[in-house]
Amino acid sequence: MQLDSAQLTALAHILRLGSFDAAAAALGVTPSAISQRLKALEDRVGATLVLRGQPCTPTPLGQRLAKHAEDVALLEAQALGQDTGSVPPRLRLAVPADVLATWLIPALAQVPDMLFDLVIDDQDTSADWLRRGEVSAAVTGQSRAAPGCDVTPLGAMRYHATACPAFCEKWFAQGVNPATLAAAPMLTFDRKDQLQVRWLHQKTGKRLTPPSHHLPSSNGFVAAAQEGLGWGMNPAPLVQKDMEEGRLVSLDEALPLDVPLYWQVARIMAPALAPLTAAIKAAARGALVQEAR
Repeated sequence: MQLDSAQLTALAHILRLGSFDAAAAALGVTPSAISQRLKALEDRVGATLVLRGQPCTPTPLGQRLAKHAEDVALLEAQALGQDTGSVPPRLRLAVPADVLATWLIPALAQVPDMLFDLVIDDQDTSADWLRRGEVSAAVTGQSRAAPGCDVTPLGAMRYHATACPAFCEKWFAQGVNPATLAAAPMLTFDRKDQLQVRWLHQKTGKRLTPPSHHLPSSNGFVAAAQEGLGWGMNPAPLVQKDMEEGRLVSLDEALPLDVPLYWQVARIMAPALAPLTAAIKAAARGALVQEAR
């Protein structure tokens, strides 16, 4: 099915900016023209693409078509040497929150001729966005390539089981063992987060289910451990200074948890994303463990 590029561009702008008026202003046309282009596209594909509201949001098909429009713009920018107008092309990618909080931003900053739309998801599930065709690249914990993607190993994010000294005095006075770990409050990023469970099994050989707080923020996770709310797996780049200065202590210095990470890119987009891939690999070399335990 051949789709009209102006209609796809209108769709992408509506979803990027959240309204018909904003899309019209960005494209230099009237809101009526934007509405007509979207209606023609919806008639063409036989489905609703945008849920009207404040802001406008996509249907699943609308999201995929908008991503397609952004990908085409990025490929055109590469072919024409970025000389496609004043607005850089946009890339949608999925990344874990801890990656964003530690080493990803400097890598993105090395590619100034691109706009980024980040989807935050757990490293165990971020590749699912690639499988659904909703992003063009992802930092993921899965080594198996999503369909149509290339995979590059990046190294491993090292995590330490950490808590503040006062928390350890209260909950681990009898040592860090299955009984104390089963009772001590634990920090969990969200319901997908299995890092604490993996470390507990590695430490004790048991499937423990301690009481757990849910804190979906990398920096909030560190702050919660500092304040004694619970213990949790914190990425080494975020807590190294806290550990050196005694604000946080390791529950077992000999037992960090290394989580391998991979850069997956849709193969059709790989040439256009080569500068970003190079920046990602360079940043990862400086932040990740290159030989996982």
